[in-house]
Amino acid sequence: MTTRLTAQCWQQLWQALRNDDAPDVHFIGEQRLPSAFPVTELAATSMALAMQAAAALTGNPARQRVDMRLASRWFQHSFQPVNRSAPSLWDAFAGDYAAANGWIRLHTNAPHHRAAMENVLGTHASRADLAQAVSRWDKTALEQAVIDAGGCAAEMRSVEAWRQHSQGQSVRHEPLIVQSVQPQAAAPGWALPGLRPLQGVRVLDLTRIIAGPVATRFLAGLGADVLRLDPPGWQEPTLEEEVTLGKRCARLDLKSAAGRQIFAQLLGQADILIHGYRADALSALGYDTEARQKLSPGLIDVSLNAWGWTGPWRNRRGFDSLVQMGCGIAETGSQWQHSEKPVPLPVQALDHATGYLMAAAALEGMRLRLQNGTGFSARLSLARTACLLTDNPYPEAMRPKGLVSAQPHDNNVETEINAWGIGLRLKPPVELPGTPLVWSASASPLGSARAAWRD
Repeated sequence: MTTRLTAQCWQQLWQALRNDDAPDVHFIGEQRLPSAFPVTELAATSMALAMQAAAALTGNPARQRVDMRLASRWFQHSFQPVNRSAPSLWDAFAGDYAAANGWIRLHTNAPHHRAAMENVLGTHASRADLAQAVSRWDKTALEQAVIDAGGCAAEMRSVEAWRQHSQGQSVRHEPLIVQSVQPQAAAPGWALPGLRPLQGVRVLDLTRIIAGPVATRFLAGLGADVLRLDPPGWQEPTLEEEVTLGKRCARLDLKSAAGRQIFAQLLGQADILIHGYRADALSALGYDTEARQKLSPGLIDVSLNAWGWTGPWRNRRGFDSLVQMGCGIAETGSQWQHSEKPVPLPVQALDHATGYLMAAAALEGMRLRLQNGTGFSARLSLARTACLLTDNPYPEAMRPKGLVSAQPHDNNVETEINAWGIGLRLKPPVELPGTPLVWSASASPLGSARAAWRD
């Protein structure tokens, strides 16, 4: 069922991508994730945007169908192990803490981020001990101290406070998808078969955690050859089975001479680059936008940043949960629930939605390259995606009560066997006749493949 809010969100997303009237999409389902914000609507329309961009690329005129309940569940998780316990999503010390004058969230999943937090607050035997240390700090001072130490933290702000903040003001002036044309290049040899539109298209994936990997997982579902590169030692045990579906995963040290040589060769043969480094990180390594286009003329270049591409925080580390705290989502949730604690979204919707917007941008870049013979770049951020929600909260009478959780016997799942064992993978919630989402390989561990393209 397409509600007014769903239609509004769909039109907003399509205009951000194409700036014209949105195609007709059939949205079905009534259950919604419980939130003060239209999370289910964002889930369904962002996934629809990526699939509709594929339809525009191939000229598929079929009407797309989107199951909103199933889209919501993909934003929770698409994979569920059945022969073992699912890994914990959070480090023991990650989470929300009460400071002397409000709340702050500490993100400690990565070992070096936890070490940065401990450099400021000390090493503690338990969360209760850490909470005592945090309670003695001013929340703004602690946020800055952790950031200065190389860690990740965000104090809880209201929506209004964020809109008055210098970074909040900067990001609100950015387009949802910042698109720019790059120099002309030779026509690509993409076949674009309807059943597997991205067959033979090479996607170099320099992303981690959720948003970027969601984008490349979607492209892999359309047939792309996705090669993910991670630095030596990087681990994501909580997410590998979820986001590496259909990809090959290798390791490469971009700070070594040998690694840089291999990277230049890989990028030179890539059609699409998806990366999630902080704003100036690749430039600092010698790979700014101009250098990337020289290495791969006509490259479709899509990048992600947490806090936005302008303003004083453009190079600040950030994750979905931190952006929710900083931009007012968690504070609005606490008011909605009449809770003294922060209440974030029921899923990491900023990550997932931005991932599908990135996939849509990559597909739109392919269409424009075929049409105009030019390269293409796009920039997106979690903080800008958050504006979609904070600008469009549910009216009080519309706020949903909840969504039934997944069941092992659910008929919307398929069995998947991968390197870890057996599990259940949700079927895709988007259906475009003639262009199915089908992954040619199961999820694979990081570093399990060579840093090379398929022959």
